[in-house]
Amino acid sequence: MEEMEEELKCPVCGSFYREPIILPCSHNLCQACARNILVQTPESESPQSRRASGSGVSDYDYLDLDKMSLYSEADSGYGSYGGFASAPTTPCQKSPNGVRVFPPAMPPPATHLSPALAPVPRNSCITCPQCHRSLILDDRGLRGFPKNRVLEGVIDRYQQSKAAALKCQLCEKAPKEATVMCEQCDVFYCDPCRLRCHPPRGPLAKHRLVPPAQGRVSRRLSPRKVSTCTDHELENHSMYCVQCKMPVCYQCLEEGKHSSHEVKALGAMWKLHKSQLSQALNGLSDRAKEAKEFLVQLRNMVQQIQENSVEFEACLVAQCDALIDALNRRKAQLLARVNKEHEHKLKVVRDQISHCTVKLRQTTGLMEYCLEVIKENDPSGFLQISDALIRRVHLTEDQWGKGTLTPRMTTDFDLSLDNSPLLQSIHQLDFVQVKASSPVPAIPILQLEECCTHNNSATLSWKQPPLSTVPAEGYILELDDGNGGQFREVYVGKETMCTVDGLHFNSTYNARVKAFNKTGVSQYSKTLVLQTSEVPSERLPLRRMSPFSSTLNLQPSFPGRSYFDFRSSPHQLSLHSSLQSLNAPGCNFETQSAPYSQLVDIKKLLAVAWFAFDPGSAHSDIIFSNDNLTVTCSSYDDRVVLGKTGFSKGVHYWELTIDRYDNHPDPAFGVARMDVMKDMMLGKDDKAWAMYVDNNRSWFMHNNSHTNRTEGGIAKGATIGVLLDLNRKTLTFFINDEQQGPIAFENVEGLFFPAVSLNRNVQVTLHTGLPVPDFYSSRASIA
Repeated sequence: MEEMEEELKCPVCGSFYREPIILPCSHNLCQACARNILVQTPESESPQSRRASGSGVSDYDYLDLDKMSLYSEADSGYGSYGGFASAPTTPCQKSPNGVRVFPPAMPPPATHLSPALAPVPRNSCITCPQCHRSLILDDRGLRGFPKNRVLEGVIDRYQQSKAAALKCQLCEKAPKEATVMCEQCDVFYCDPCRLRCHPPRGPLAKHRLVPPAQGRVSRRLSPRKVSTCTDHELENHSMYCVQCKMPVCYQCLEEGKHSSHEVKALGAMWKLHKSQLSQALNGLSDRAKEAKEFLVQLRNMVQQIQENSVEFEACLVAQCDALIDALNRRKAQLLARVNKEHEHKLKVVRDQISHCTVKLRQTTGLMEYCLEVIKENDPSGFLQISDALIRRVHLTEDQWGKGTLTPRMTTDFDLSLDNSPLLQSIHQLDFVQVKASSPVPAIPILQLEECCTHNNSATLSWKQPPLSTVPAEGYILELDDGNGGQFREVYVGKETMCTVDGLHFNSTYNARVKAFNKTGVSQYSKTLVLQTSEVPSERLPLRRMSPFSSTLNLQPSFPGRSYFDFRSSPHQLSLHSSLQSLNAPGCNFETQSAPYSQLVDIKKLLAVAWFAFDPGSAHSDIIFSNDNLTVTCSSYDDRVVLGKTGFSKGVHYWELTIDRYDNHPDPAFGVARMDVMKDMMLGKDDKAWAMYVDNNRSWFMHNNSHTNRTEGGIAKGATIGVLLDLNRKTLTFFINDEQQGPIAFENVEGLFFPAVSLNRNVQVTLHTGLPVPDFYSSRASIA
């Protein structure tokens, strides 16, 4: 039952629930904790003012306050509060279980009343610390929430089963373990003290002695109260309202809001919901059993991977030792690749084990909690929480059914070393696949007539051979560093055209492409030699005629033709681009006034890129408009959307304007890898580097680490600027043309995509093709 303990603890104080109440969102809070997180709202937001204006529709008005965070410099994490623009902000506090809550703006007045009877400040608002839904209390205050008697009973049984050994209260030195408790005396005795101080004769003979564990519970607890109606406190629940899904009393049926609703017998609905919860638990139990077997399988895979790795390395070393000295340099590289594959497999499997273990522990805890709830004999208390539990059980079961119990990695190393090549081909030595169920794709063919370069950008196009019968699932484009160094992957995808920006001027690059499918990877195409411009031509004002990106964005090629120079080697083609390719009819851009041949200061020339948001990789809750330049979200939770363009070199700047900003959310802006998590705030994982900002301040976040709180927030109409300088390996942010804080991140390397996370309270529009701010260009030239 240890997994169930988290279900029995308050999300605010982290302790077992004391006098728990049920919020309309079906979550629970201690009554005292609920009082501690009350926030006073403006008069205009009160239920009385809403009803007076005709806008109030219920006793509890939900607010669109999906506020995610309010942070301090030395303490970061998510929290929720019910604040308003006119309400003073207060420092957040951290509960023992990590949930952030906000204390009331004013300390409560001294009172001798219990928490349930103490007066609640006028116009109070409470925010659920679990789902962040906020509501304004009516005149009843916290008394308007039903008590969760079922949860109290489950906690009592759990604590009784975990009760520690109790000590005698009369031992003077080194108290012994108590053996009995007198209910009339309210004292725990060991056997010697009981015989000495509580002899079984005279008036003491009528006292009732009970075991210590039973006495501990009866000492602390008052008799279980019968659940009463929240609207009519003197009446017990007698019926169940089908429409409102809650127990009601007979006065609610006669004169209350349930008079016209369909009702059913309380006992019948109690049995029906118990049956439904039991049936739902059967399915979840099967999933939990499968998960346990799956964990055993994953743990066995770890051992198999380690054994296979050792065997594979031994084979590889034996083969490499048999080769001549020229092969020894290649042997170290191959061993490194094997070790990398080994660590990758282990990491994937161990990550899956960790993820599955956490999910299984949560599932087991929910199952045990539900089983304890089913044991309850309080119909009304059970029906108060049964619907929420049934939904949670079904949702948890669905989470196990979407490929969760399928290994993400195989245990085999599907590679074999071919030691037959001649010594002159030693540099082409590589692994070949052993288990080939079908042929690999044919070698792609570069389409020279559609390849061109301009300034420091290059566009490449390729295709499959006409007679090829093996389909390709995608392609891998590789470029060297412009100095004859090693090749690096710059694009992986299904498209057959790619534009690469951020190359060095007056440099010669080698490009090649290969195809892949489930079986393996084809050989490389012929190497294409690309020559960038010796001196950059001026970046003139451009009028956008159709969507275009100069950086890793798939676009139609320029209709104009380039001039080619073929070298003698049959394996290399050389391409020198002419600026006529941009002046040809049908080009995607129009220039204004000045000729391309005009030369300008090279320090003013930083590459610009046109791109939009990518619907294909975005979360399903993201809503696109304005040719995918404007985005918002349909969810209260933060969702991530990426740009279509990825950057690996050069200096790039883009802006986002805030079109709508309601209830002070925390949108995040920055860059991310392609495999960033899409269902959480940007920067929560190690795949994103971001700045998140509210109406007052901002923070930088990467891998859930929050740094550099800076004053100054955003509002409707604000502009966020993002400057990615891959030459200096830095990421900088701007708000309304002013740098926000210091340089946000340094030593950023690799392929990055522009990224934004937002919820339904925010709408932003992307602006690209912008020059780098002047002051940054001046600073870079000085440096």
